[in-house]
Amino acid sequence: MLFMLQRKISARLLLAALSVGVSSTGPLIAQSSPPPSSSASSSQTIYDPLAAPPSSGSLLTQPTLNPGALVLMELERRFAADVATGGGKAFAAWFADDAVSLSNGRAAVLGRGAIAADANWDPKTYQLTWTPTAAQMGPSNDMGFTWGHYEGHTRDAHGEPVTVTGRYITVWKKLANGEWKVALDASAVEPPASGDCCVLPKP
Repeated sequence: MLFMLQRKISARLLLAALSVGVSSTGPLIAQSSPPPSSSASSSQTIYDPLAAPPSSGSLLTQPTLNPGALVLMELERRFAADVATGGGKAFAAWFADDAVSLSNGRAAVLGRGAIAADANWDPKTYQLTWTPTAAQMGPSNDMGFTWGHYEGHTRDAHGEPVTVTGRYITVWKKLANGEWKVALDASAVEPPASGDCCVLPKP
């Protein structure tokens, strides 16, 4: 299922491009039921990654930004924004019914129900943020992945700030009704500061 990663796209450049070319109420249908405070319109149009790009001068029209990758990056942006305000409840709502969640030193969490039971944090006491580095859409345009860097912020028993950082991958799939949902979420803590696990030794 996995395929070669595109070259890394600057998250700042991409997010700036998305803020210019795609609004938060843009054409993508969220892959989960909207939170209680909002409602999705049944007339919302599904973003078609095979459609021709818009004719405006936006950065989104540049050929180096693959339309399928932009779909996934925009999904990831909306996912992160929902979790920033809604915490664990919002996190679980983006998963498919048969989704899988993997993390360091823990058993796999299978299914959206189990993921929801596990993701019970309040955004007032724990903040989970992440920034996608790159994305790749599969050849059938109904499955792909994003990957990047995440940070978790909380406080210990003495009120001192605690930060955990690492890398993640999100596998997305498009359902028969056109909605995109998270099929798999996996994360690993950051490698030791003394070296990077993913840098090959120099010859």
